[in-house]
Amino acid sequence: MTQLRSPRSRKTLESLAFETLAQALDPKAPENDPSNVWQPHPGPQELALACEADELYYGGQAGGGKTDLLLGAAITCHWKSVIFRREYKQLTGIVERSRELLGPRGYNANDCLWRLPSGRRIEFGACEHPNDVQKWQGRDHDLKGFDEICHFLESQYLFLSGWNRSTRRGQRCRTIATGNPPTTAEGEWVIRRWAPWLDKKHPHPAKPGELRWFVRKDGEDVEVDGPEPFEHTSNGRTETLHPRSRTFIPAALSDNPSLVGTDYEAVLDAMPEPLRTQLKHGDFGVHHEDDPYQVIPSRWLELAHARWTADAPGAMTAIGVDVARGGGDKTTIAPRHGAWFAPVLAYPGKTTPDGPSVATLVMQAIAGKAIVNVDVIGIGASAYDHLKPHIGARAVPINFSERSEARDKSGKLGFANRRAEAYWKFREMLDPLTGQSIALQPDDELDADLCAVRWTLQLRGIQMEAKDDIAERLGRSPDKGDACVLASFLQPTKLFSPTVSKSLTPARAKLRT
Repeated sequence: MTQLRSPRSRKTLESLAFETLAQALDPKAPENDPSNVWQPHPGPQELALACEADELYYGGQAGGGKTDLLLGAAITCHWKSVIFRREYKQLTGIVERSRELLGPRGYNANDCLWRLPSGRRIEFGACEHPNDVQKWQGRDHDLKGFDEICHFLESQYLFLSGWNRSTRRGQRCRTIATGNPPTTAEGEWVIRRWAPWLDKKHPHPAKPGELRWFVRKDGEDVEVDGPEPFEHTSNGRTETLHPRSRTFIPAALSDNPSLVGTDYEAVLDAMPEPLRTQLKHGDFGVHHEDDPYQVIPSRWLELAHARWTADAPGAMTAIGVDVARGGGDKTTIAPRHGAWFAPVLAYPGKTTPDGPSVATLVMQAIAGKAIVNVDVIGIGASAYDHLKPHIGARAVPINFSERSEARDKSGKLGFANRRAEAYWKFREMLDPLTGQSIALQPDDELDADLCAVRWTLQLRGIQMEAKDDIAERLGRSPDKGDACVLASFLQPTKLFSPTVSKSLTPARAKLRT
């Protein structure tokens, strides 16, 4: 089996022959063929059109000609294309631009479809809700285009890209995504997917236009050495994996002659921070502004990351276990050593089909006299039942739907249920002024999970957003976040403030000793 590791073999766009671009533009086409109505601007847009990557992310700054690239690629290089926006009403601008390029004839507004004289087809689509992707199942296109990719869920992008194919001999197939830096936690999956180019902390950064190859291995995105297929064995099954290439090409306002010299830069200057820096400079390192009802502030997580070290400072005190069975969810196990949290262990749900399989993983992770907090709603009950004979009272069943008698740190606010209590207490532990100096390993997925949770104030007290609603916005279940919150809940007295200790019921208080 090929060893999976960070590659050293690299290929840049500067080395690509521009004959590829010349062939794509099809200079032999008749004068009335629409393939002659659009030409890329010299520079990044031209390089993007000629790019050999299977998945191209083009963008960064506002006004860099992103939408035109999608239309131009569809008009000149592809025969059956679809360009998506998250909502249908957001398609207005791109449809109007296509009319400017292609004229008044050939567009069917009911079907959102262009039929060009050359035989090319360009379709427009949207997926406002997560399940809207099902309408596109099996619909093949040799170009899958995504305008403003950060508005989409990762699950939507992966599903829709799954039918990037063609039966036309010699036709290349690719996915082009365009967009600015994400402005919400839900869009930060884009930084993770193109991390070698966008994540400043990546250990092996890539240059703009450099090709890297990736495969999906055991449910995870893994970077490999190159494009050669290789065999991989998992759970007794051997299959051949075929890597696909990715790259990122930054686009700047100065690269777009159509907007240079206009007052658009002044418009960007007038925007509030951090939006101004994100759009004007295309800075993917600038964090988005937190939602007013975000439970855990992003800044507090940054401080927790800064406190984290690779070595555990003491004995393991607790483990949080969030159980999944099948589907796209993961069984997650979060070990905790006092205020220091170890990296969250995540296992595809298909590998934990029953309670014994989860209990085995927990027993492998546990050390010393750590207690194990298990979410017992639904399928977690079986895992708890199989853990209890091994560790006795240190196996703690957590039912987040139970009523809470606890109060917040101020003593003024109650909680709608135990889930609200657990998340709010974790927030208080992260508070840089009055908290417990929690240390968390930097993990983009964990951060997204924790930052995605919203709260409201109800008659019963603080109420957390429903987990299903969070999963709908993230495109996945916030499994890592739940595991960390479980690990922080109902801990020994010495690890908690007096306010938190008072929240324990008499039955649970016995578990502290």
